[in-house]
Amino acid sequence: MTDHMMALAVPRYRLVIFDWDGTLMDSEARIVGCLQAASRELEIGELSAAAARDIIGLGLPEAMERLFPGITESQGEALVAAYKRHFVAVDTTPLNFFPGVEAGLARLRAHPDQLLAVATGKSRRGLDRMFEHHACGDWFHASRTADVTRSKPHPLMLEELLAELNVEAHHALMVGDTEYDLEMARALGMHSVGVDYGVHSVPRLEACSPQRVVSHFDELMDWLYVPQQ
Repeated sequence: MTDHMMALAVPRYRLVIFDWDGTLMDSEARIVGCLQAASRELEIGELSAAAARDIIGLGLPEAMERLFPGITESQGEALVAAYKRHFVAVDTTPLNFFPGVEAGLARLRAHPDQLLAVATGKSRRGLDRMFEHHACGDWFHASRTADVTRSKPHPLMLEELLAELNVEAHHALMVGDTEYDLEMARALGMHSVGVDYGVHSVPRLEACSPQRVVSHFDELMDWLYVPQQ
């Protein structure tokens, strides 16, 4: 897109809601490693990388229940605590934005009426830690985490974001790398876009009827903008 076209273009949606892990932040390796470390520490069993990858995006209690069926409530709580400890204090795997994310969000933020939000399976404390570490909290007008509302794929966190920002579902877009993200949107009749550089496969994303599936954040940005006639 030429500079002239970029100047005339406007985003397709009043509100764009992003998943965090696997969509904006390249955190898969750290999450998988910490889940495996937690399961070893509690001697609950060896956890495969594939199984750990599959639940990224869910709230931690829901993820543990899915990974370890039949665990007790106290075992689940211990797993969550161990995971958090490894993620914050033990594992040093770098956490960086995917290529194109910072420039793309800056481009969206340049439009004074554009709203941006985050809907994530992280905890509020975990997301705030990321906001602080990357100095990016003020990029977003609102956010929801799995510990303050229902976990994905229930659409409640999207419903709350729409209500807080006073936007109707047909003026909003959900962007995510898992079927959990896209199912939330589909439940509300909200448009969605899947990114295939995260954890779920293209067939799983396409089964949720997104507007499209993209392979790079720049591709999302090019599609988001509509040249003015």
